[in-house]
Amino acid sequence: MLDRLQALADRYEKLSELLCDPDVTSDTKKLREFSKEQSDLQEAYDAYVEYKDVLEQLDAAKAMQAEKLDDEMRDLVKMEIEELSGRKDELEERLTVLMLPKDPNDDKNVIVEIRGAAGGDEAALFAGDLYRMYSKYADAQGWKTEVLEANLNDLGGFKEIIFMINGKGAYSKMKYESGAHRVQRIPVTESGGRIHTSTSTVGVMPEMEEIDIEIKDSDIRVDTFCSSGAGGQSVNTTKSAVRVLHVPTGIMATCQDGKSQNDNKAKALQVLRARIYDVKRQEEEAKYAGERKSKVGTGDRSERIRTYNFPQSRVTDHRIGLTLHKLDTILNGDMGEIVNALTMTAQAELLEKGEQ
Repeated sequence: MLDRLQALADRYEKLSELLCDPDVTSDTKKLREFSKEQSDLQEAYDAYVEYKDVLEQLDAAKAMQAEKLDDEMRDLVKMEIEELSGRKDELEERLTVLMLPKDPNDDKNVIVEIRGAAGGDEAALFAGDLYRMYSKYADAQGWKTEVLEANLNDLGGFKEIIFMINGKGAYSKMKYESGAHRVQRIPVTESGGRIHTSTSTVGVMPEMEEIDIEIKDSDIRVDTFCSSGAGGQSVNTTKSAVRVLHVPTGIMATCQDGKSQNDNKAKALQVLRARIYDVKRQEEEAKYAGERKSKVGTGDRSERIRTYNFPQSRVTDHRIGLTLHKLDTILNGDMGEIVNALTMTAQAELLEKGEQ
């Protein structure tokens, strides 16, 4: 691993030189490419620099320990060696994780699709709860959310809502949310006080730029129509809503929440690119599904991943067996404990795979 870390450090320092080169600073594409590459290496580089510094201090302290010292100084040196040894172990663990293969999409923005599934109006209301949970989590991370498409039901829930989360590292923290989310509670529509079980599905896709997924104009069909609100009633008389069909794959995206037809078309194309990529990704992962057997899953929306039980104030993630009795705070956006547990499980699987 040390050889790989040194190679990483050499590349980081070379990038520092390149970013000062006039030929690079005058080339927007190269400047952006090298800046991003250096930014991706920054955390591992800083940890490696500290690790080398700790090793040097540790060697110096051990050399001093071999000299003739009075009791007080010997105790001080011993304490320093213990502290440095502990820090060395911490940095080695951290560097091991930082050197794991990185998902190339981790730093991307995400497009999230939430749909009410089994349970009718109650499922739509729960879809609204999930949207608010993710929105508040995004706010806590310093990210921005933007609704791309929303289909309300008469009770204020969402039959479907599609939104974007803009922020560095959004995909790395949101990617394990794809799947079926189950809620157990007494619906507002239930007069007998019985607990019902409903589900909403979540899909999380990395935002794809035009250079990532090329869509030819000749491959799409664009239709315009009047936007509609809850119950399907028309909310304006201009055809500003846009539906884009990718003819080769049959994948479709619709947007009506933008300010203009052009704005809606641009947003629909964003969703379309993400959906095309997501389908291709799932097809590729399906080929290796038997080999992977990942606890945290592959993002299949039919996979039941979590239950939110209101009577017991309990949230259970079924993939990793994590149960937390603080449903209110989690639905209020405090998802850190769940996200961290899922990330650590995925990292442990990668480590185990590397050791085999």
